[in-house]
Amino acid sequence: MTDRPSPRSSTGWHLTRERLRDGLYAGLVPWTACVLALAGLTQWVGAGQAGRPPALEVSDPHIFLPYSDNTETAAFFTVTNAGGADDELVSVTSPAIAKAMLSRHRSNGGGGDSMGMADSAAVPAGAALTMSPFGLDVMVTLRKGTRWSEGDAVPFVLHFRHSDSVRAVATVVRPGS
Repeated sequence: MTDRPSPRSSTGWHLTRERLRDGLYAGLVPWTACVLALAGLTQWVGAGQAGRPPALEVSDPHIFLPYSDNTETAAFFTVTNAGGADDELVSVTSPAIAKAMLSRHRSNGGGGDSMGMADSAAVPAGAALTMSPFGLDVMVTLRKGTRWSEGDAVPFVLHFRHSDSVRAVATVVRPGS
C-alpha cells in the first residue's frame, strides 16, 4: 500500500479518513438523540398520555345534619380524576351556607386528634380524592336561622386550580349513616 497525498484546498485544510470519521460521529450523536426523542414522544402520544387535561367528576356528595342548634357541620365529596394531569381542589362554595373551608383531621398519636385548615387538596391523575370525617372534609357554617332536615338537598360548587368548577348537590344525612 502506498501513501497517497491528500487532496488539499487553497486554505491548507485537507480531508483525511480521520476527519471524515470524526465528522460522521459528531453528526450521528445528535441525529440518534433526535430519533430516540421522537420515538418516545410518538409512544407517549399513542398511549393517550399527551395533552390529556384533568377530567373531574364529583360523586357521593353528602353533608351531616347539624346537632341541635349547632351552626357548623361537615360536607363530603369524592372527586375522581380520569384525566392525564393532576389538579387541585382549592375551594368549595354554596349559596345555601355562610362559609365553607377545606379542613384536614390528623391523629397526634396516643389518642389525640387535631384539625387544621387546608389551602388545597391534590386530585392526582387517574385517582380519586375521597373525603371522610377522619381525613379531609369541608367545614360548613350555616346561615343564621337555617334549619335542615334529613334528605334536604344543598347545592355546592367545587373550584379547582386548573379545571372548570363542578356543581354538586349534597344530601343532608345523619352522621354515621
